Amino acid sequence: MRDRKIFCLNQISKVGLAHFREGYSVTDQMDEAHGVLVRSQDMLDMEFSPHLRAIARAGAGVNNIPLDRCAEAGIVVFNTPGANANSVKELVLAGLMLGARDIVGAAAWVRNNAGDPDIKKVAEKAKKAFAGHEIQGKTLGVIGLGAIGVLVANAAVELGMNVYGYDPYLSVHSAWSLSSEVHYAANLDDLYRISDFITIHVPYMDSTKGMVNAEGIAKMKDKVVFLNFARDALVDEAAMEKALETGKVKAYVSDFPNEKSVHMKNAVILPHIGASTEEAEDNCAIMAVKELQDYLDNGNILHSVNYPDVNAGICNCPARVAILHRNVPNMLSQITAFFGKNGLNIENLASKVKGGYEYTLIDLSHTMPEDTKAQLRQIPDVLRVRQIRNN
Repeated sequence: MRDRKIFCLNQISKVGLAHFREGYSVTDQMDEAHGVLVRSQDMLDMEFSPHLRAIARAGAGVNNIPLDRCAEAGIVVFNTPGANANSVKELVLAGLMLGARDIVGAAAWVRNNAGDPDIKKVAEKAKKAFAGHEIQGKTLGVIGLGAIGVLVANAAVELGMNVYGYDPYLSVHSAWSLSSEVHYAANLDDLYRISDFITIHVPYMDSTKGMVNAEGIAKMKDKVVFLNFARDALVDEAAMEKALETGKVKAYVSDFPNEKSVHMKNAVILPHIGASTEEAEDNCAIMAVKELQDYLDNGNILHSVNYPDVNAGICNCPARVAILHRNVPNMLSQITAFFGKNGLNIENLASKVKGGYEYTLIDLSHTMPEDTKAQLRQIPDVLRVRQIRNN
C-alpha cells in the first residue's frame, strides 16, 4: 500500500490523526505532502507543490484558503460542516444569557470591589444596577437554519422561548431535524419585527456581507439583543455601533473581536471561542481525516467547497481514474471517447458538476498505462488526472 504523506499547518487533534489507516504518515515538509490539514492558518498567498492533491479544513469557514486557485490546480478543498455545531450552539445559549442579563458587568463589579471589607452588604445595594430579563417566553429569531441554526432553534424551544426561523435555502435534512415548534418566518422583515433576540447563522459570501444593516436594524424591536457567532462581516458594524449608542439594540454579543467591535458600547465581544472545545476540535479533525483518506484512497469527494461531491464507493476494481476538469460542453463525451479509442473498458462512471468545475470517476477493467494517462491530461480543460489502483 502506497505511503501517503499528510502535512498539518496547524496543531491538529491527535484523536483525529489517529483515524488515518496504516500507510499514512505525518510529514514536516509541506512540499512532499499529498494532503494538508489546516484550521486557521492563512493559505491565501501560499505556493502549492504538484504533489498536493487535497486540503481539508478542520472547521466550516474556508476564507483562509484560495479556493479558485486550488480548483484550477486540481486540488480538492474540504471543510467539516456540522462537526463543531454543538460547541457553537452551547456558546450561543450562553450568549443569550449574557445579552439578557448584565453578567459581565456584574462579575466585573465584584472583582473591582473585592477589597471592600463590606462587600457582602454593598453588593446587596449594587445588584439592582445589573437587573436583567429572563429568556423564557421571549421570542428568538434564527437567521439561517443549517447545522448550527437548527440546534440553536431546537434548544431555545426547550428553554421555553418562542422561536422563529428564516432560511430560504432550508435543506431537507435541516427540515427533518427542526423541531415542529419552530415557526417559519416568510422574510427577514417579519423576523425582525417580532424578535426580542436575534441570532445569525449563515455562511459568509458576497451576497451575505453586511446583510444586517441600518435598514434592517431599524425594523427590529427596540431593545433587541443581537447575537453573532457566524462571521463579523455579516453585520454592518458601523450601523450596529450607532444602534447600540442610541439604545435601539440593547446588546450585541459577538465572537469576533476587531478594531471596531471591541470599542462598542453595550457589546460583549468574545475571542472567537465558538469551536474552542476539545470535543469540537476532535470532531472536526476526525471528519477532515476521513474526508482526506476517502479521497486519496477511493477518489470519493464529500463536503468539498470547490468541487462537487461524488461517491463511487470503495475502489474494488483493478483501477479507478479520477479526472478533475472544467465544466464545459462536450467534456464527458471527449473523455469516454478517449477511453474507447485506447481500448480501456469502462465498468462504472460517476460525474457531477459544481459551478465551473466537474469531477468524473471512472472504474476500469484493467489499469491504464502511464503514457495513456499523460495523453488524457492533454485534453483541453482537463486539470488533473489520478489513477487509483486496488492494491
